[in-house]
Amino acid sequence: MSKVLPSKATTVIIGGGIAGCSVAYHLAKMGQSDVVLLERRQLTCGTTWHAAGIVGQLRSSKSQTDMARYTVDLFKRLEDETEQATGFKQNGSVGLALTPGRVFDMKRNMSRAKQYGIEAHFLDTAEIHDRWPMFEVSDVLGGYFVPGNGQVNPIDVTNALAKGARMRGVAIHENVEVVSLIIRNGAVAGVTTDQGEIEATAVVLAGGMWARDFGAKHGVSIPLQAAEHFYIVTEPIKDLPTNLPATSISDEYTYFKEDAGKLLVGAFEPVAKPWGLDGIPKDFCFDTLPEDFDHFAPILEQAVRRMPMLESAGIQLFFNGPESFTPDGRYYLGETPELKNLFVAAGFNSQGIMSSGGAGKVTAEWIINRQPPMALSSYDIRRMMPFQASRAYLADRTVETLGLQMQLGWPSRQFSTARGARHLSLHSRLVEAGAQMAERSGWEQPAFFIEPGEKPGFDYSWSRPGWFEACRRESLAVQNDVVLFDQSNFSKFIVEGPDACLALEHICANSVNVPVGRIVYTQWLNERGGIEADLTVTRLAEDKYMVLSGGPMQVRDFDWLKKHIPTELRCLAYDTGAGYSMLSIMGPKSRGLLEGLSGADLSNEAFPFSTSQMIEVGYAKVRANRLTYVGELGWELIVPVEFSAHVYDRILAAGGDYGLRLGGWYTIDCCRMEKAYRRWGHDIDEDSTPIEAGLRFAVALKKKKAFIGREAIQRQLEQGPPKTRLVLFQAKEHGVEAPLMHGSEPIYRDGVCVGSVTTGSWGHRLGRSLAMGYVSSPDGVTDDIVRQSHFEVEVALQRHSLIAGLEPWYDPKGDRIRI
Repeated sequence: MSKVLPSKATTVIIGGGIAGCSVAYHLAKMGQSDVVLLERRQLTCGTTWHAAGIVGQLRSSKSQTDMARYTVDLFKRLEDETEQATGFKQNGSVGLALTPGRVFDMKRNMSRAKQYGIEAHFLDTAEIHDRWPMFEVSDVLGGYFVPGNGQVNPIDVTNALAKGARMRGVAIHENVEVVSLIIRNGAVAGVTTDQGEIEATAVVLAGGMWARDFGAKHGVSIPLQAAEHFYIVTEPIKDLPTNLPATSISDEYTYFKEDAGKLLVGAFEPVAKPWGLDGIPKDFCFDTLPEDFDHFAPILEQAVRRMPMLESAGIQLFFNGPESFTPDGRYYLGETPELKNLFVAAGFNSQGIMSSGGAGKVTAEWIINRQPPMALSSYDIRRMMPFQASRAYLADRTVETLGLQMQLGWPSRQFSTARGARHLSLHSRLVEAGAQMAERSGWEQPAFFIEPGEKPGFDYSWSRPGWFEACRRESLAVQNDVVLFDQSNFSKFIVEGPDACLALEHICANSVNVPVGRIVYTQWLNERGGIEADLTVTRLAEDKYMVLSGGPMQVRDFDWLKKHIPTELRCLAYDTGAGYSMLSIMGPKSRGLLEGLSGADLSNEAFPFSTSQMIEVGYAKVRANRLTYVGELGWELIVPVEFSAHVYDRILAAGGDYGLRLGGWYTIDCCRMEKAYRRWGHDIDEDSTPIEAGLRFAVALKKKKAFIGREAIQRQLEQGPPKTRLVLFQAKEHGVEAPLMHGSEPIYRDGVCVGSVTTGSWGHRLGRSLAMGYVSSPDGVTDDIVRQSHFEVEVALQRHSLIAGLEPWYDPKGDRIRI
């Protein structure tokens, strides 16, 4: 081990837990041996050393599953490669279900496991008893077994990764504290330590629960918070089988693992205890937290009922240690939006061991290529908002997020903590009108509206949720009358300057060199042709544009915009979202309502589709964009915030004559599914191209200015029909017999799995269950294949026939939009 710090390195990694060591190992394996890892005390001393070490494979998406499966494969061979013990045992894992909802979720996961090539079995109670004969299973409704899962010793496997990194030239220095980052021109250029400076072209912050405060010191937002995590280890239990699979009973928030003849019983309780709210002590090392038996007692009592032999087993260790959790329960990877060359691998939510191999690998690839190797938006740190790093917010949210490890992932499940952070300017009026608020990136946005006498809140279901009838009302109103949607959480950027057009022509796949007042639907692509953003661009003046994108993508999209404006061009981009509301008026009667309010001519001749004009509503001047995300005639009104209440009141006062109804974004999602409008992050993402996604019409290959991703799109077109293509589906079954598809369900073509559902919902205007999903064919997915094949979807181990198509099911020619 080196004793003298080098003065330069290609990459410096801060943190010697399993995440930092995995990044170092993979960087070296990819040929970047000039890497330095700095640990303030000793390797594993933060939270890695006390992890349970359970390793699973099946996650909520293909990319996540691929990373988890890679981790298992890595652990299988790491000991042979490094001659360092890892403690890896492939005993499999078991999960128990105590409720019908959990059973259905398990069966959905079993269907996905088959698609991903992971062996998994649904178990009845007799089979569960065979694998864990000491469990009480009389109230168990079912379970699963994944034989390929296992467990490791966290300290040993981390040391194996560190040894593998050293073998390839990585310098690992313990007892070195990184004091600060070296920053030049908005980019990280190295680190300052208590033993000198190191220049570097990239720095990785893998500092676990210390990452938030270290980032904040440099103006970087890393929302994570430590929480107390409890488990017990029994005294040795006679004749305890050593091949017991690790087992979770999520409905009881507990997990069980055999550990050297003893039993470890841990919990992810629904009401957790944040720790270190005033900062993590600098000298915290292999420390534990004070016991709190009263907090853990209800979990232990439950575990004893489940496993009666625990009552007579002595407790050798009552453990309480901190682990870091993020506001949405997913960890952070990638380059920070605040500082170039600063990468994050932190906030692992008690999944650090099972995520370490894949997370380290993709982070290394991201650093070397300066772009993620696959769609990782659900882990990209740019998904978070800066306010979410505030101590008060994290203290409130972390109470809930620890328990997310065991919570049932209902469709559209809402957080109950840290709510009310960001209110629309019309919040109180909307609540008074019956809005049931759902959170999106901290925004409280109407999900649906209830009527007097209806039960408030969110009644979750895998079939027809509690808001099904409300969405039906709102969908039929948007089809027959007019609906007002408050979409003020949309991101709104301005790009202006003499070279604004040139800058956006470089970034946008479609051409924005259009007359003033035109609106262009476009994507921003990466060099692979993958879709980084899906948005509209409105030309406000010769030298000024407005960019509109979804609210959750605010930080990510603005970061992409800023980083890809060529430095030599004379233009400026700024975020103006907080200054404007967006009220969408949609439905066949929207023209009559708005013409009466504004006195403007809104006919097709005077105000064509995809154009923008200034109109007056009451005392306010607002920008009206003739667009739609619900497939009906309509306008999006961009209103200065100070006039929002005035405009809203005017619309409501006039709306009675037109059958005006208020609507929420759950209804928008139902309607956009009928029109096959894609949702970024689900139907389209960094791995899908406009050709595969059916968005070729939004790519202007012949425009004069070359755009990012143009060559990749051109090559794909030259290769013939895409081998993967987004296809539209509806269930053949009608009514209550039709399955609801939510995403990730496997799609079969003529009996062979060829893809999976990206998004799905009920289409109330059609009365059908709908979905979109990518299907693959080695010879290309042609129109004939889509029309002539027999497609099925597997929902919770049950196959259902599908009708497939490439045109929207509702108003395929778009006549209703242009009436």
